[in-house]
Amino acid sequence: MNEPEINSSKPLHVAIIMDGNGRWAKARGLPRPMGHRAGIEAVRRTITAAPELNVGHLTLYSFSSENWRRPAEEIGELMGLLRFYLRSELAALHKAQVRVRIIGERKKLPTDIVEMIDHAEDLTQDNRGLVLTLALNYGGRQEITLAARGLAKAVERGQLQADAIDDHVLQSFLFTGGMPDPDLVVRTSGEKRISNFLLWQSAYAEFVFMDVLWPDFGAAHLAEAIEEYRKRDRRYGATASKA
Repeated sequence: MNEPEINSSKPLHVAIIMDGNGRWAKARGLPRPMGHRAGIEAVRRTITAAPELNVGHLTLYSFSSENWRRPAEEIGELMGLLRFYLRSELAALHKAQVRVRIIGERKKLPTDIVEMIDHAEDLTQDNRGLVLTLALNYGGRQEITLAARGLAKAVERGQLQADAIDDHVLQSFLFTGGMPDPDLVVRTSGEKRISNFLLWQSAYAEFVFMDVLWPDFGAAHLAEAIEEYRKRDRRYGATASKA
């Protein structure tokens, strides 16, 4: 596991649970899909703002493994928006030197979407700007379970000794292997729960819960969350560093 940077004043990695699209639409008398579409604009604003605020990694909880329980019509709308986003934004992201990464199980995703995200990763893999990670069909428990299964198979094949398994080894079997852990996790809409997001990786993250609904989120809100993060005294089990 990547060791946290003690008392870092700026978050290297910000992860966001994007919540509130449905409530945003309902408050305006609009169908839920309109909330999801407005959420795309918030994604654009946040990606633009992140590098300006010295954020190097931005991870967005785009579609959870539990979201398959939603009505088929809404799932279809979400998959359609994902297709639209990848088609319409990839060229601009690549031009801006954004590196795109996808975490989560791809097996259940439509074949054409898997092909599109594979292409996005391949196209942008050498970019040196913001690392944008989209969590698609992602669940934290699912991720840890799959990592444990991978470790067990490696031990069975004789590729790994059971006694050699530590935090660093397990980390390498997660979807996020090679990425820094999030310094700051933000959730919009006023809800105060983690919702199965980056369970292992968020062990030492700071959490900021904001009342703003995701479609209204923008640069000012991201800056506000980062300012709140900077006020925190991150001790990682040590004594307080502030008087």
